[in-house]
Amino acid sequence: ASTSFYSQTMNIGNEQFLPLLKRLDDCILYVENNPLYAESAVYLVKFRQLQSRALGMIRSHVLSTLKAASSQVQAAIRGSGSGKNAVTEGVEASLIYVRFKAAAGELKPVFNEIESRSSKKEYAQVLSECHSLFCEQRLYLIRGMVQQRISEFAKKEALPSFTRSGCAYLMEACQFEHQLFAHFFPASASDVSSMAPLMDPLCTHLYDTLRPRLIYEGNIDSLCELVDILKAEVLGEQLSRRGKSAAGLRPILQRILADVLERLAFCARTHIREGIANFRPSDEDLDYPGKLERSTISSANVSDNSDMYATWYRPLEKTVSCLSKLYHCLESSVFTGLALEAVEVCTASLQSASKVIAKRATPMDGQLFLIKHLLILREQIAPFEIEFSVTHKELDFSHLLDHLRRILRGQVSLFDWSRSTSLARTFSPRILENQIDARKELEKGLKSTCEEFIMSITKLVVDPMLSFVTKVTAVKVALSSGSQGQNLDSVLAKPLKTQAFASPDKVAELVQKVHVIL
Repeated sequence: ASTSFYSQTMNIGNEQFLPLLKRLDDCILYVENNPLYAESAVYLVKFRQLQSRALGMIRSHVLSTLKAASSQVQAAIRGSGSGKNAVTEGVEASLIYVRFKAAAGELKPVFNEIESRSSKKEYAQVLSECHSLFCEQRLYLIRGMVQQRISEFAKKEALPSFTRSGCAYLMEACQFEHQLFAHFFPASASDVSSMAPLMDPLCTHLYDTLRPRLIYEGNIDSLCELVDILKAEVLGEQLSRRGKSAAGLRPILQRILADVLERLAFCARTHIREGIANFRPSDEDLDYPGKLERSTISSANVSDNSDMYATWYRPLEKTVSCLSKLYHCLESSVFTGLALEAVEVCTASLQSASKVIAKRATPMDGQLFLIKHLLILREQIAPFEIEFSVTHKELDFSHLLDHLRRILRGQVSLFDWSRSTSLARTFSPRILENQIDARKELEKGLKSTCEEFIMSITKLVVDPMLSFVTKVTAVKVALSSGSQGQNLDSVLAKPLKTQAFASPDKVAELVQKVHVIL
């Protein structure tokens, strides 16, 4: 065996190489199984040295063959004038795949032998090194082409369109790379980690190109569109359809999606703070009930009322629009926090506007404004299947000062561990829980406003009649007390219309006044 392996004519292409390699494996196995044989340890060392030499020859041959194949492909591309777009036009039949497969075809039998023995750690290591060498050469060939194509998408297209095109193109390139890898390593193709040295750099370039544009994207609509593209089209449809051939892209795509969701949550919180909480209304925004009256006239003249937000206060419109966009994009826990904050600040904004309208117009107009918008807000958030509540926990040290005073006065011992005033318990904070439910607060505010409105209307309607009834009662009491023994029924039977305030004209005037109020 030593003579054969050290022969000048022995190389990977020699037909005796693979059978001799198998014979060497059998010898190693035999010696390992018979450690009591004379000089078995010595022979085992020699056999392993020969095996190491053989595997080294395989590594060198694989590297030289792959480099030669890459050089041939590069020369063919330059000669054909295909340039760097060869990978994008008819990629499955282009020179970069067909010529490389032909040039490196002699390695396939060697790879098959190594894969068949990959249960042994020596061959598993060599197989892993061959995977890396293969990926390095493929990356050397296609990296520039992929980068150029992705850069072209980035220059020509908006962020959502670029994301869709870039991911689709990268998936196509990865699919053909996987097919080529499976041609040489059929038993290893199912393990996507084998192609990590090739896939990771290509994916990283897409990520590095997307991220700077993503950081500067502040439009919620565009970010929501990005989430839909990544979730439904890329991760949901395209990745599932391509199967294992594009499975290596999943980690980077999920990372991109996580960045988009993080950016979306940040922009949504900024929008809630600046567009809703810090909203500064103009005179037109607070023109109620004038805005409702104009809308009624417009609705009468135009059969199609296309703008449902025409009479809405703008913070309410922004709140409903923002939450409806975020509901299907963000995770439930993140959306719940944003929805809670949005409903709280929107309610506060409506209440503030209601007070201003009450001063500018009438208190009743302010109440009607608040009732209308709170009802709309309650109706619009009803379809969201979340809990609009959150529990805040905080540490309470309010008892600490009192305990310290008692210790200093000698009323309790500092080190009495059996008492509730011991040192450990003294410095242990209390945990206070405070639950905030935005939906309940909304209902509470709506109920309170409705009650105020009902009382206002009742007082407005009842006041004229109450004044009349009070005068009638006063007259009856006066007549009753002044009768001095006369029959009470005869006194009260006097016509009430004889009184000035109860004349038919006055009563008719009172009835008309109440009718106008109603």
